[in-house]
Parts: sequence; C-alpha cells; structure tokens
Amino acid sequence: MRHRAAVVVSIAVIGALSLTACGSRDEKKSGDSGSAGGATTVTIGVDAPLTGDLSALGLGIRNSVELAVKKANEQNEVPGVKFQIKALDDTAKPAPGQQNATQLVADNNVLGVVGPLNSSVAQSMQQIFNDANLVEISPANTGVALSQGEKWASGDKKRPFKSYFRTSTTDAVQGPFAAQFLVKDAKKTKVFLIDDQKTYGAGLAATFKGEFTKQGGTIVGEEHVNPDDRDFAAIVTKVKASGADAVYYGGEYPAAGPLSLQLKDAGVTIPLMGGDGIQSGDFIKLNPKSQGDFATAVGLPVEQLPTAAKFIADYKAAGYKDAYETYGGYSYDSAWAIIQGVKAVVNGNGGKLPASPRAAVVDAVQKVTFDGVTGKVSFDEFGDTTNKQLTVYTVKDGKWAVEKSGTFSG
Repeated sequence: MRHRAAVVVSIAVIGALSLTACGSRDEKKSGDSGSAGGATTVTIGVDAPLTGDLSALGLGIRNSVELAVKKANEQNEVPGVKFQIKALDDTAKPAPGQQNATQLVADNNVLGVVGPLNSSVAQSMQQIFNDANLVEISPANTGVALSQGEKWASGDKKRPFKSYFRTSTTDAVQGPFAAQFLVKDAKKTKVFLIDDQKTYGAGLAATFKGEFTKQGGTIVGEEHVNPDDRDFAAIVTKVKASGADAVYYGGEYPAAGPLSLQLKDAGVTIPLMGGDGIQSGDFIKLNPKSQGDFATAVGLPVEQLPTAAKFIADYKAAGYKDAYETYGGYSYDSAWAIIQGVKAVVNGNGGKLPASPRAAVVDAVQKVTFDGVTGKVSFDEFGDTTNKQLTVYTVKDGKWAVEKSGTFSG
C-alpha cells in the first residue's frame, strides 16, 4: 500500500442519488495541490430521471456511472486521485434539469457531468455548462441540433457548445436506419407516423420520414400526442382506417407501450416501431401484446460485445436492483471519458490538478480515445461519438431480441 496523499475526484452524475466523500478536516478542494494528510475533492455529476415514468432508464445511467467510479478507484486509474459521484434527479423535465445544471456548476469540486437522458433536458443545460467550461457527456441524447446546430439539416453544421459531448449516435442516423429497415427488411411501405412533440420524439420522426419517403414508402397519416397521453382511442381509429402496415412512433416507452397495446386490442395487428426511447423492458411490461414490435438502439448489442463482458459481470456482482438498461454501457463509457480527461490533465500538470481545471478537462475529453464497454470511444469535431453503429430489436417471447445490426448507409 502506497503512503501518499489521495486526491478525491467527485463525479457528479445527473440523477437522483448523492454520494458524498467522507472528507477530513484537511480535505482540499479541486485544484489544491494537496499534501500528506490532505485530499483534493473533484466531483463528476449525473443528471437523469431517477423518479417518474422514465426512471428505469435513469437509474441504469446512475448505477453505471457509479460502477465506473468504483472501478477507477479500485485500480487507481489516476494515481493520487479518488472519484465520487453526485447524482441529481431531473424527472425527465427541462426545468429541473436546468436547476441541476446550476447546482452542479456552483460546486467547484465538479469537473464533469454524465447526462442527461432527454434531449429536451439537454437544451436547458448546455449553455450553463458551457459558460462554466464544465464538460457534459450524454449517454443517451440523440437530437442532432444539440451538437451540430439548428441548421444541420441544410448542411450548415456548427457546434454550439464546446463542452457538450455524447457517446450515443444521433437521430440523423437512427431515424433513417429505422426507415431503411422497415422498407428493405420488414417490407413495410405504408406507415402511420406519430410523435410526442418533444425534442427527441419530433426530431426522430422527422428524420425517419425523410428517409422512408426517399426509399419509396408512403406516410398514410400523421398525428401528434402529448407525452402524458394514455388514451389513444381516436388515433387507433385513424390508424385502422389508414391502411397502414406499420406505425412509427417518435417518443418514449411510457406512451408507446399503451399505444401499441390499444392498437392490438382494436384488431390493428401491425408492428409499432420506435427509437431507443422505447427499447426498454418497461415497454414490454406495459404492453403484453408487444410481440413483433420493433425498436432501434444506438450501438451494437452490449450483451454481444466482448468488450462489455466485464461490465455486465461487474454490474451483476455489484448487486444493483435496477437493470443497466439501454444506456448502461454508454453511461459507463461517458464516465470513463471524464476520468480519462482528468487523468490527462493531472499527467500534464506534474501529477496534480491545476487551480482551475475545468477548461483543461474539456480540452482533454475532446482528445480522449479508448476501448470502452461499447467499443471504440472517441469524439468528432462536433463532440459526437465516432461510433455510428445501430441495432434493430424486435419483441420475441417477452424480451427484446436482436433483429439486425449495422451502419446506416445514407
């Protein structure tokens, strides 16, 4: 055992858990050099919905970040540095997310944030983090404008915020990938398009529509719902009369599950397809008639990746009662990217953190590259992941099963 001063790095995870370091009277804040008997505290924050309809996904994010922190500490990934998390609950809503961002920025110990889950929540946080030079890495955001600007669809791509990154690919890839699958593989050419009007759902539906019509498919009807809607009788009637052979839903599982169930109950036995927002075990719990429904998810199936075997085993051994869900591997990799960023800053500064390390960590994360749980982790000029692979899942025998994996060929 080495007798050296420990630097405690707190990883704030935007979610609803708060783990605080057991500091001593001599504990120093991030940037202090630290000496024998002293410790420097740095926090990585997590922001995710830890309560409410989407908590299954949020808890998986939080737990996976916590696991990354534990592993970094166990193997002394950054000599002299110890990590901890600070998790806050955004309930999947922009206003609490914005408040969480302000709280994390105000904590000088926070050097990075993992989250949020929702693109609409990210919109409320990006400016706050960027103004404070605080790195933010989302394991789940897919809204394209977050990293490429509002005019991205016209080819005018400009990165709005230097501090924003993500380990998930975007809807510019996910929606078209789903469209190609429905036309070429599932042989569905008439789709009824529905979205929940949120940033994620509306954006996903729009990119799906563009590629689906390009592939020769026909949109036979369009409707918008509210995320909290659970009675879809009127829409079911319209879908039934439209002659659609599939429904594409831009949104998340709390509404998608009941929508699909009500369609099947009404005799509309066509598949519902959505994005990663519905690819949760809770979608199947909400819809016992979901057999044959489809969902895309970013990346390749974690369970089939050799690089993820240790993560899955470690997660199970940790005894979490909540599944790591769709974004667990990406959350672990997001936290690890921040840890590697901190490591680079420490190594470049004589083995200790500089007085004001946040901006240096942002720059270091931009250059990060490593083999992670989900494969190669690195970021392009927009802060987007360089991993553009996706997977189509289908519900078989009460579980999500892999239907097809690949890369969108646009």
